[in-house]
Amino acid sequence: MEKEAPKRKVPRKATRRYLENAAEYYLQRFSTSTANFRRVMMRKVQLSAQHHETDPQEGAEIIEELIARFQRVGVLNDEQYAELRASSLHRRGNSKRLINAKLKQKGLDDEVIEGAYNSLKEESKNPELDAARAFAKRRRLGPYRTRPPKENQQEKDLAAMARAGFSYDLAIKVLGKLDDMDGEVFD
Repeated sequence: MEKEAPKRKVPRKATRRYLENAAEYYLQRFSTSTANFRRVMMRKVQLSAQHHETDPQEGAEIIEELIARFQRVGVLNDEQYAELRASSLHRRGNSKRLINAKLKQKGLDDEVIEGAYNSLKEESKNPELDAARAFAKRRRLGPYRTRPPKENQQEKDLAAMARAGFSYDLAIKVLGKLDDMDGEVFD
């Protein structure tokens, strides 16, 4: 017996009412940036246009009206989203470089991202050092290790810090003195 291929779900027609309901449902569940919201909603419009052979431009106009309305009432606010997301990523131990990349991926402008990072500086004197410590603690690197270190463990810890976007000097500061390495890691 051959298995039947699963039936594809037929996308709904992108009417004003459907897009309004989908937008409200999405924003109830997720905090997002304007660009990301536009991308999610346009995906719905594109799928509907392909299947129902409608004009995607009509859906795009409805989406722009929804975006303007949601920004007016404060549901879509890029600055607020950037600050909350940057704070959350920072608490998890993400570096400034990684925070910038993730916010950029959500379609935020450089000024908005810089403003979000500046708000982190209001909470902490040195947010990058705090993030590096949180990362090391979460990953149990260096002084936060619960078991005795294995051979080459310091090199592996430094590599993990580098992959997370932290500078070499900051990684050394957080992980402690590297007494047995004699500079052989990055020669």
